[in-house]
Amino acid sequence: MSTSLPSRLNLSAGLASATVALVLVGLKLWALAGTGALSVAASAADSALDLMMSLGALAAMAYAARPADEDHAFGHSSAEDLAALGQSVIVGASAVAIGATALTRLLSPAPTALTHEVRGVVVMVVSILLTGTLVWWQGRVARRTGSKVVAADRLHYLGDLLPAMGAIVSLVAARAFGLMQVDALVGLGAAAMLAMGALRIFRGAWDALMDRSAPPEVLEGIRTLAENWPGVLGFHDLKTRTAGSRIFVNLHLEMDGDLPLRTAHEIGAGLKRTIVLAYPQCDVIIHKDVAARRLSG
Repeated sequence: MSTSLPSRLNLSAGLASATVALVLVGLKLWALAGTGALSVAASAADSALDLMMSLGALAAMAYAARPADEDHAFGHSSAEDLAALGQSVIVGASAVAIGATALTRLLSPAPTALTHEVRGVVVMVVSILLTGTLVWWQGRVARRTGSKVVAADRLHYLGDLLPAMGAIVSLVAARAFGLMQVDALVGLGAAAMLAMGALRIFRGAWDALMDRSAPPEVLEGIRTLAENWPGVLGFHDLKTRTAGSRIFVNLHLEMDGDLPLRTAHEIGAGLKRTIVLAYPQCDVIIHKDVAARRLSG
């Protein structure tokens, strides 16, 4: 079975993420060696984590793209949730480490001197340009496919933008005004942003692993389509669950019991196609039942 378009888009975002992360790690380590700035260190550490997690996410997306088989009748998309869960834990740990170092420097009576600030500013500007381009592409892919892994990866790089801009501010402040404490403050802000993002990704991945239902707007949209579909007299037992970027939908349609089998099948198939067209991340199973009023008539 060929790889679907959503899977190919997810993989393209994963490859772009890993490539950008590798370039940024090299640039930021070079800048860190010259400046010694905590804000640059925070940004470099985040990019190193991004590289590690991007590689893990890429492997998870490749595995999740595999079609259903005898042992995995609903596919392998839960691998994305496991990867996102691991990503959130690692990002949270890095936030704690960066925040602790920032507090130590902020409370130190002797501020740490920064050097080679121009080198650091140039690297941070390049980092912002590369990261902004990647975030734009990841955003398009995440909206198209609903992938939690791509969304989690995008969050990491969004988290890179603020520290990178903060690093520029801290380096300029150190060079122009001798304000070394700005660097520690930027580190604290970056740590807080990373921690909040990690918590949000953790909750989303955990909910999916616990078979949380589809978002309310998706449920309401499916209900509206079923209620107004020609030939459908009613429906019941609408059940959904999320797994990775997929939403699995089970729906029982109530139809006239005197309809020919072919006609009943065409009604259900038409509704299924319409639901998938409206919500491409959905995998829909439709059951046909005889309407209760026909049974009693």
